[in-house]
Amino acid sequence: MKSMEEMIQAAQQAAETVQKQMGEAQAKLDGIEVEGTAGGGLVKVRATARGRILGVSIDDSLMKPEEKQIVEDLVTAAFNDARDKADRVANQQMTDIAGGLGLPPGFKLPGM
Repeated sequence: MKSMEEMIQAAQQAAETVQKQMGEAQAKLDGIEVEGTAGGGLVKVRATARGRILGVSIDDSLMKPEEKQIVEDLVTAAFNDARDKADRVANQQMTDIAGGLGLPPGFKLPGM
């Protein structure tokens, strides 16, 4: 039978392992790129799976003063599309990590 001290030490080591893996996962997410699109690809937003915006591309055909409102709407839609894709990738990465740690499905890691 393990002593209380041994169990506490094992729990601390497990917590450190989880913390290290979470840090690695966050770094990995920042290296995964997603692209949100709107208007059939007329507007594209590149972002990391962590949600950091890398760039915006707007087709030249939209660069007219009378298209301003449409461009703004499409940029908003492309940002939202990129965010949704980033969230899906991030959630899958976190599920993979949780599964690798033997945590129950649906268990939310603090800070995620």
